[in-house]
Amino acid sequence: MPASKNPSPPGAHSYSYPADIYTEPEPDPDTLANLGPLTRLAGIWTSAEGMDVSPKPDGPEHQPYIERYELQPIDAQTNGPQLLYGLRYHTRIVKPGDPETFHDQVGYWLWEPATRAILLTLSIPRGQTAMAVGQAAPEAKSFTLDAVRGSLINGIVSNAFLEQAFRTDRYTIKVDFHEDGTWSYEQDTLLIIPGQSEPFHHTDRNRLRKIAEPTPNPTALAARQAG
Repeated sequence: MPASKNPSPPGAHSYSYPADIYTEPEPDPDTLANLGPLTRLAGIWTSAEGMDVSPKPDGPEHQPYIERYELQPIDAQTNGPQLLYGLRYHTRIVKPGDPETFHDQVGYWLWEPATRAILLTLSIPRGQTAMAVGQAAPEAKSFTLDAVRGSLINGIVSNAFLEQAFRTDRYTIKVDFHEDGTWSYEQDTLLIIPGQSEPFHHTDRNRLRKIAEPTPNPTALAARQAG
């Protein structure tokens, strides 16, 4: 699969940043009020309904999993005129009946109101990191993000072994919000594996329910205390 080098962030085609690249806007201190479609992700979630499909020598392995996913609001971030609101997250996954960590992942979900762009940064302790990007309306009930090997905007970086043995060419995540307050994701990681004639679709899916509300970000807490 050829690498994709995006000339501009996905979803930002109709927006032009100001010529002044240094002046920062004054953000709203309350991140939870400015997360757009990410609002419903904030909090602590769990589920025992996960399913992972991964490559093995004898064919795909289907592995059920249990997940705890925590997403907490951070103070607004600026890059000159660019303004981002976001959630810092940590998800930990185990197999049923096994305390050993099956998957661990940290990063940020970010929302850029001006462009309606959603950014997901992810890092895993197997020597791999990526940034997936997409676009959605503030009230969206579903959205999809992509990361592509070779892109300078929404790319994937892997350590030497993974690049050789399980090369990741694309990562896609689709998020859906449900009427009962749960949310679900479907992930597809496209792997190129030596000796296999076709790419392998390493997939993960889960539907999570909330077990705790988020903690407001520091500037929001300070504003409440001062007010």
